[in-house]
Amino acid sequence: MDLASFALQGGALLAEVIVLLVFSFLPPVVFVVWIRNSERYGREPWGMVVGMFLWGAIFAVIIGAILSLLFLLLFAVATPVEQILARNFADPTTILLALVIAPFTEEFAKAFGVLRRSFVIREPEDGFVYGATSGLGFSATENLLYGVAAFAVGGIGVSLLVIAIRSISSSFLHASATSLTGYGIARNRLWGPRYSAVPWYLAAVAMHASFNGLASLGVYLSDPTRLGDAGLLLVLAGGIIFAFVAINVVRGRIMEHDARQGWLP
Repeated sequence: MDLASFALQGGALLAEVIVLLVFSFLPPVVFVVWIRNSERYGREPWGMVVGMFLWGAIFAVIIGAILSLLFLLLFAVATPVEQILARNFADPTTILLALVIAPFTEEFAKAFGVLRRSFVIREPEDGFVYGATSGLGFSATENLLYGVAAFAVGGIGVSLLVIAIRSISSSFLHASATSLTGYGIARNRLWGPRYSAVPWYLAAVAMHASFNGLASLGVYLSDPTRLGDAGLLLVLAGGIIFAFVAINVVRGRIMEHDARQGWLP
C-alpha cells in the first residue's frame, strides 16, 4: 500500500470516528437543554449543567466500571448466583452484571456527582435537573462505547443504528433514573436529614434494573426456538416506551415544582 492510499484510508477512518462521536453526544446534549429548559424560573446555570454533564460522561463512567468489576469479582468468589442464572441464560455473567451490579454501581456513580455539588441546590426540582444531566453525560459516553463496538463488527451503518436506538432508550433511562436520586439529594439538602435520599436511590436502581431486565428478556426471546426477531422487536419497543414515559414523568415533576414554588428572582 502506498503512502497516498494509507493517508486516504486514515482520513476516512478519522471522519467515521468523528461521526460516531458527534452522533453519540449530540442527542444527550439536546436532551440536557430540553430538561434544563423545563423550568421557567430559576433555571440552573450553564456552568453547573456542563460540569454535571462532564461528571457523568467521564468520572461516573470510570467509577461505575471499577465498582462493577469489583462487585463482579466478589459475586464470582462468594456466591453461586452465576450457577443459578446459568440454568436459563447462556451468559450468566452478563445477566448478573445487567440486572444486579450495574444498576447499583452506575446509579451510585452518577448520583455522586450531584451529591458532591449539592450545595448549589436551591429548589427541589434542581435535583431532577442535575441528576438527569449526569445521567445523560453517562449515556453519551456509553453510546460511544457501544457504537465503537458495533463499528468494529458491522461498520458505520450498524454503529449509527445502535447509537440511534440507545439515544431514545438508554439515554432517557439514565436521565430519568438518576434524576430520582438527584431529587432525593435535593430533599435532604433543603429539608434536612429526616428526608433521606436512600429510598430515591433504591427507586433509581429498581428502574434501571427493570429496563435492563427488558433488554435481557429481548436477548432471551431472540432465540429462534422462542419468538425470534418479533419478540426482540416487541421488547425493544417496550424498552423505548418505558424510557420515554419515565423521562416525561420527570419533566412533569420539574414543571409542577417550578409552578408551585413561585420563584422570585
